[in-house]
Amino acid sequence: MTDGKLQWHAAFDASIRIEMEEAADRMQIETEHLLSKKPMQIDMLIVKKEKGERIKKNIGRIFRTYNIIEYKAPGDYLSINDFYKVYGYACFYQADTQKVMEIDPDELTITFACYHYPRKMLEHIRRARGIVPVEQDEGIYELVGDSIAMQVIVINQLSKEKNSWLQILRNDLQSGGEIQELLERYEEKKTNSDYQAVMEIVGRANREKVEEESAMCEVLREIFAEDLRREKEAARKCGEQEGKQETARNLFDMGMSVENIARAVNLQVGIVQGWLKGLEA
Repeated sequence: MTDGKLQWHAAFDASIRIEMEEAADRMQIETEHLLSKKPMQIDMLIVKKEKGERIKKNIGRIFRTYNIIEYKAPGDYLSINDFYKVYGYACFYQADTQKVMEIDPDELTITFACYHYPRKMLEHIRRARGIVPVEQDEGIYELVGDSIAMQVIVINQLSKEKNSWLQILRNDLQSGGEIQELLERYEEKKTNSDYQAVMEIVGRANREKVEEESAMCEVLREIFAEDLRREKEAARKCGEQEGKQETARNLFDMGMSVENIARAVNLQVGIVQGWLKGLEA
């Protein structure tokens, strides 16, 4: 007994083991199995302040009161496992409340945003669960056939007119018109931190092509200047290390002990020993 309560879970665990005794050698039974090595975390949660308010923006038309969003970057794919993981997160989010039905499941939505069209995932949920993607707008597919409202947003299929700042989250922007137009649009918004965050990532992801543009905006110059500073700092440290290695080799050839060499180059003895062993090899 703990805190005046019987430990029913322990008894249940034992009872299951007893009931499954004949098949015990063919199974692995774990109690209190951790579902994840890291805490469960939703990429983004959007909660409407007014329950019945309608969202006019195309990517938010599906939204209800509680809206869970999973995002996959250009180098990643939305997999079958991702679907079940996020679906499970939504169920857990609904249930992890103090009161029963504090969150109405009918007020939940799931949005999967990804760069690549998730063909395998969509085919699986169509075949296994009867959930069918229905295109509602360019790059926006509502998943019809489940009790939870869901949609998939495919970044590189979005309309440049309707979703200009979402559809540029790509690493394949085109030189000339597309990048030039982006830089011109940004000039009007460059004091806004959200626009700055988008441009920083997009600029770095498309650095070579962006650098080709003669009208590169100031913030991108600053971003690339910081990258250059880091590269120079890394080169400087590499040069310092090579210099210390050369000094260590010379002192070793002169017969100085490893301990004294380490003091001379201001490094740990183990590091110097590793250098000298490499020299001997």
